[in-house]
Amino acid sequence: MAIRSRKPTGRAPWPLILIEGPEKCGKSWAAAQLSASDKVGQTYWLDLDEGAGDEYGAIPGARYEVLEHDGTWASIMSQVSDVRDEAARAQTAGEPPVVLVIDSMTAEWELLKNWAANRAKNSTSNQKRLQADPHAEVQVTFNLWNDATARHRRLMTMLMTFSGIVVMTARGKEVAAMDAAGRPVEGSKEYKVEGHKTLAFDASLWLRLSREHAPMVIGARSVHAGIRPGIDKPQPMNDFTLEALIFEALRCGVGKSQARQITPTQAGTEAPDMDELSEVAREILSLAEDASTVDELTTCWKATGAALKAGQINQAEADFIARRIKALGAELGAGEAA
Repeated sequence: MAIRSRKPTGRAPWPLILIEGPEKCGKSWAAAQLSASDKVGQTYWLDLDEGAGDEYGAIPGARYEVLEHDGTWASIMSQVSDVRDEAARAQTAGEPPVVLVIDSMTAEWELLKNWAANRAKNSTSNQKRLQADPHAEVQVTFNLWNDATARHRRLMTMLMTFSGIVVMTARGKEVAAMDAAGRPVEGSKEYKVEGHKTLAFDASLWLRLSREHAPMVIGARSVHAGIRPGIDKPQPMNDFTLEALIFEALRCGVGKSQARQITPTQAGTEAPDMDELSEVAREILSLAEDASTVDELTTCWKATGAALKAGQINQAEADFIARRIKALGAELGAGEAA
């Protein structure tokens, strides 16, 4: 089988920017100020429990649209999806990049945590616990946290592959350090970004604002302005604007930048034996798994023989597919008998 590969484009992807810091340090202001740049196209503002969108429209030159939603996850995701489609259209047309501001990702994760907690309250075990004690702690199980994380991951995948600029705000501050058991460590503090634990990791540019010092670039994934972990210290920006950061430091631009290229992994449900199968063998087996009649399985059986004869699969793969087709045929026969 031929190796499938391609040359890297070398293009700087449009950035996914995380701006975090304490209250009243200018996170939302910086995002609104970017909309005044003649280097960006339409800016869309998704307000999640912050309420700054309307007032900051009075910033000189600011030109953005406030996205309307009803507070539900479905409504929020629908708006993000529509803006993503508009960004893709603008990029194809060679127009300035669309900007999406999400203010804030702290509220996004709070929404998902509350969703998990609300679902947990309806479980049998928690219902019994609350009947005995209305003030009892509700236990949120791992499967519910996994569901919340899955929702967050779907949103982040949309943002990471956005064909334009995304600016996310989040709250950040020093908090008491915790030990392995979750107990505060006396006299010890650590800095924490309030949001999902992978939020800063997913961002391509991590910026920290403060009321005491100049904005700091904590991390950047960039050939031109990268921050090497453990080598380079966070970089202060005394003349900070998002416009300069994006179009000068990162060297993004129309015709030069693209959406970040990510192929989502597919977990599937296949048996471990399939791990080493060739692509042709996987395709035949996938068709067999989807077969709903014996005739369709027979077609897969014939395809297996033809692929073996053509050298597209080996004997071990053919034997494995044959065993699976036989088992599926038995299942179909049992279903028809029932």
